[in-house]
Amino acid sequence: MTDEPVPVASAARRVPLNNPANMLTAVRIVLVPVFVMFVVASQMTDSGWRIAACLTFCVASATDFADGWIARRYELVTSFGKVADPIADKALTGSALILLSAYGQVSWWVTGLILLREWGVTALRFWVIRYGIIPASRGGKLKTALQIAAIAWFLWPVPSPFDLVGVGLMVAALVITLVTGVDYVLQALRLRRKAI
Repeated sequence: MTDEPVPVASAARRVPLNNPANMLTAVRIVLVPVFVMFVVASQMTDSGWRIAACLTFCVASATDFADGWIARRYELVTSFGKVADPIADKALTGSALILLSAYGQVSWWVTGLILLREWGVTALRFWVIRYGIIPASRGGKLKTALQIAAIAWFLWPVPSPFDLVGVGLMVAALVITLVTGVDYVLQALRLRRKAI
């Protein structure tokens, strides 16, 4: 079951750009290059750097959940947040997946499919943003949680055979990612049809 697209309100109250939700989004953006440096320093062989990279990734991911909750709870949704939040998300998960593939941890085709879906959905949201907002569905939230769990599992120096759990998480993340991608396409088409 999916959430229905939300029409854009005709008169929104003015929200200051400098607010806690946007600051958390900015923190996530800043943490992306730090995370990348830690992974590169680890070469996915040094346990200390891998742990540092994993913790940085988890903190950055936590800001994703926090900024959205704060923005909705305290009505701090801004145009900057609508644009910067998905870009920050894709930059974090995208760089993580690309690095994991570059170091032979995740197959390139898996990374390619996930990134194609992620950037495709972001483009869809921008395509229909003047007509309404496509909210994150329960499936979308599950997809995000599975991606974060899978990436974190691959980053942490988990000993064999427990490292295979990461493979299972990544397979589950891939399946939910593709299924929810189709759902977002259908929502975008419905929203555009209603607006025409």
